[in-house]
Order: sequence, then structure tokens, then C-alpha cells
Amino acid sequence: MTVSIDWLAFVQVFAAALAGALLVVGFYAIGLRLLVRGGRPPVVAPAEFTDAITVITEKEAQRAAKAAAKAAKKSPLTEGQKRVALVGAYGSFGLCALAVLAGIVIIVLGR
Repeated sequence: MTVSIDWLAFVQVFAAALAGALLVVGFYAIGLRLLVRGGRPPVVAPAEFTDAITVITEKEAQRAAKAAAKAAKKSPLTEGQKRVALVGAYGSFGLCALAVLAGIVIIVLGR
């Protein structure tokens, strides 16, 4: 019994996985950057966890939200530019979702 490896298929799968990961991470990073430039930085409320996970306090969360609001007010962009940045951010998140869905479709239907 001999084992043979189709190296071309291995390289194709590796390239597809690398390209997919770069697309998803790239679109997500661009979307976050545009979201912040558009004046809507994501602020996540603290969650309650058990064990050794450190959680920020309510005071720290309020301070972060206040800093985010202050940074949004200081934005040098006009309202129109902020709107374009937000549309670009949502478009980028949409492209990220499409890349994930395309990967799922390729896995389910592809051969």
C-alpha cells in the first residue's frame, strides 16, 4: 500500500485558504477603520465572567465611552465625509460577509 499526495491540490487549498483569510481580515479591518473615521467607534459594554478573566469596571467603560465621544467630536471630517466613511464601513463589512458566504458555498457545493 502506497500513499500518494496530490501536491498541486494541497497548494490550491493552501492558496485559497490564505486568500480567504486575507480577504476577511482585510475587509473587517478596513470596515473598523472607516467606522471610527465616520464617528462611530465601537464601544463594548463589560460582561460578567467567572474565574480568572479580568473584566473592566463600569467606571472604566464609562471613561472609554466618554473618550470615544470626545474623539468623535474632534473629527476633522465634514458630515458628508463622515457619511461616506460610514457607507464605506458598512460596505466593507458586507464584503467581509460575502467572502465568508462564498467560502461556505465553495465548501458545500464545490469539488
